[in-house]
Amino acid sequence: MASENTDQDYLVALRAARAALAKGRRVEARRLARRAAQIAPSKEEPWLFLAAVSEPRAGLAYVARALEINPNSRTARKAIRWVMQRLSPQERTQAVREAQLPDELVYQLAPWESLASRRLLSTRVFLSALLLTVGIGIWLVNQPADAQQPQVASVPLAKASFTPTPTKTPTATLTPTPTMTPTMTPTSTPTTTPTRRPSVSWTYSLDPQELASEGRWIDVDVTAQQVTAYVGDTAVRQFTVSTGTRAHPTVLGQFRIYARYRAAPMSGPGYYLPGVPFVMYFYKGYSLHGTYWHDNFGTPMSHGCVNMRTPEAEWLYDFASFGTLVNIHP
Repeated sequence: MASENTDQDYLVALRAARAALAKGRRVEARRLARRAAQIAPSKEEPWLFLAAVSEPRAGLAYVARALEINPNSRTARKAIRWVMQRLSPQERTQAVREAQLPDELVYQLAPWESLASRRLLSTRVFLSALLLTVGIGIWLVNQPADAQQPQVASVPLAKASFTPTPTKTPTATLTPTPTMTPTMTPTSTPTTTPTRRPSVSWTYSLDPQELASEGRWIDVDVTAQQVTAYVGDTAVRQFTVSTGTRAHPTVLGQFRIYARYRAAPMSGPGYYLPGVPFVMYFYKGYSLHGTYWHDNFGTPMSHGCVNMRTPEAEWLYDFASFGTLVNIHP
């Protein structure tokens, strides 16, 4: 009985998404499609729907998810060709790498330039054929999709589908210094070594001088939507970012980077993002990372992570290291 109810809820969400799209309500259509994917994540149809109504690079990630579910899907392969037509030549190589498409599939695809020159199908005609094939019969007006980060209620942002293993930092062993014969020279008063802050603290600092002893550290200003890289108490670079929404706020406090990945998949109910670039986890599933699925920086967009432009995330990735302090405050 529960299975029947789940199937019914899935169909209701998918049909509602189709109806919303037919009326031109693209944001609502995406939300309902994500709901369908949340209910039935093992079905390829909602992922193909999301690919059809999303920004191209995010769309390619959704198609990749559909191919994981059904590697022999002819519809998904057609969808890849269509998405590629919407990308500029400069974006295609990076988009394929981010989507982590199987090599054998990439080699089978015709050159993108020949696809573009043939103009196999218009956007409206292609989407009608694509989504009729999977039994949901929708169409899409020929205009760029407004990029949105996938959001599903009550889910923390993009928790990785694996548990990162922190790299242990070896503790230096002090070598005893040979004892010298005492002299009449006065001994200097030893200075106090600053106590290292804990890995997690629910207090934060608004004064960079208080954290100067950290050396390199990262400040996240949730109100200003800014990340600042510090060396001591001197700001060396500042970036505009997107943090968590009011419903899914970014945690406040002081944390330390415990896992780093140049690229890692992130997934949750209703979304799958392969190849998220320059990920640095600082608390549970919360991280700083690059972003290819939206460009609305300066506005809270995430489920709690700190979204950055990918080139800026790469710079910060090279700046930071395991154990780097992340100070997050309002």
